[in-house]
Amino acid sequence: QVQLVESGGGLVQPGSSLRLSCAASGIFFSQYTMGWYRQAPGKGRELVAVITSDDTANYGDSVKGRVTISRAKDTVYLQMNSLEPEDTAVYYCDVRQGQLAYWGQGTQVTVSS
Repeated sequence: QVQLVESGGGLVQPGSSLRLSCAASGIFFSQYTMGWYRQAPGKGRELVAVITSDDTANYGDSVKGRVTISRAKDTVYLQMNSLEPEDTAVYYCDVRQGQLAYWGQGTQVTVSS
């Protein structure tokens, strides 16, 4: 059974940085894409960043230039800088391959002064 555990969220002030981590276990396919999505209250899930098995990264327009995604085996990281209140959301880690997709339970990021 695939399990994804996010960590690193919290309450920070505007302009601060956070590093989110997602540890995956139970993955049974050899190549897969890992990514981060976020969902603010009353809004749909939004792409933050994805990274492929060959380390090609893509970013959502709202965070481009402020975040960096990286991976080491079955762990994916999201370095976020210059955080703004608009970044407040639950951040979800996901793993996908073909038609298969798995989601973590999310970690709360709150940016407020």
